[in-house]
Amino acid sequence: MNTAVVTFPGSNCDDDARDTLARVMECSVKAVWHKDRLSFSDFDLVVLPGGFSYGDYLRCGAMASLSPVMEGIKEFAAKGGRVLGICNGFQILCEAGLLPGALTINAGQKFICKDVSLKVENSVAPWTCEWKVAEKAVFPIAHGDGRYWIDEAGLAKLKSQNQILFTYLENPNGSTGDIAGIRNEQGNVFGLMPHPERASELRSRDGLKLWKSIRSLGKVAS
Repeated sequence: MNTAVVTFPGSNCDDDARDTLARVMECSVKAVWHKDRLSFSDFDLVVLPGGFSYGDYLRCGAMASLSPVMEGIKEFAAKGGRVLGICNGFQILCEAGLLPGALTINAGQKFICKDVSLKVENSVAPWTCEWKVAEKAVFPIAHGDGRYWIDEAGLAKLKSQNQILFTYLENPNGSTGDIAGIRNEQGNVFGLMPHPERASELRSRDGLKLWKSIRSLGKVAS
């Protein structure tokens, strides 16, 4: 699988993502800088990693969403290319309009770093096809602005379109609907607040199922 991992100023999980994809999953990985203007047509997957892009000034992910590299990523996604945003990457995807809703400051206004238990809500999408619905996964989180927010109409649409892929079993940050990860309507863009790359070789190793799901490149669910 040919993958690209994008680095923004302030990214700090890009090495983790590249190492997991290259060494653990034996994928071909290209490091991409935020100022690069390129077509991603030769890639199977583009990853926006976690961190604090641009120091999280303004809103988290807001400045990164305007980086030159995002033009190519938007074109790639519009053509059905798979894009994964992890933590700060999820924030960037929402700010760029590639995913609905927004990520805001945690309830309690504290940074949270711990393992959390997730429930798999949808195993049809290629992102989660290695799991069964209602199966549990344990990933670590590390965020201060991880509370997913969307209005009632938006939440209803996410549910009706089967766009919610993971929810928290015990909501750590006040996210609407206990949401931990969602996909877009087309199914090819996925944002996840917890870190699968940190649970692929260490900790629960549940992250391996996500990477195997992606590598299978199964048919995108509608």
